[in-house]
Amino acid sequence: MVRTGRPRKFSRDEAISQAMMLFWEHGFESTSLAQLKKAMGGISSASFYAAFESKDALFKETLDRYLSTFGQVSTSLTDPSLLSRTAIELTLRSSAKMQTEQSHPLGCLVILSANTCSPENNHIREILTLERATTRQKFLTCIERAIQTGELKEGTNVAMLTTLFVTFLDGISTEARDGVTLDNINAAITKLMELWDSCA
Repeated sequence: MVRTGRPRKFSRDEAISQAMMLFWEHGFESTSLAQLKKAMGGISSASFYAAFESKDALFKETLDRYLSTFGQVSTSLTDPSLLSRTAIELTLRSSAKMQTEQSHPLGCLVILSANTCSPENNHIREILTLERATTRQKFLTCIERAIQTGELKEGTNVAMLTTLFVTFLDGISTEARDGVTLDNINAAITKLMELWDSCA
């Protein structure tokens, strides 16, 4: 009798981790169902859909996994025990370190996996746009807190500083993919924080 369905050794948790790496490396559209099934131990299409319902649903699960692990590099932004300057610098340096590590795909999954896509996958891009908006709001709130506590001068241009730091953070992904070293990115962060100091 021919066996069908999910292999005995199928690990859903491991499958999500493998899928995350593929989406991170190749992007949502360029990652095929064949690649996903192979990374999951060569499971059948029936097993794939039984476990994850669709490629879209799997991507959402991998995004949740990414945000709860690698994406935690920005948690300092919401830590009220830290000075805002410290929180922002720590976020930038932690993110740079994570994005340049060789143990996983370079860059950031949230930035790279669906920046451009076909119209039928706009809903995936919109999910990632919302995640980036959440990070942007964290920076903005952190900067506003710095003004309230006197860490930054009254009248500091919050929108400008937010855009500056978010643009830098997003840009680390391209630099990491292009092989720019962590040392060089950290040197740029040091220079970037001088602008903060000029507003203090």
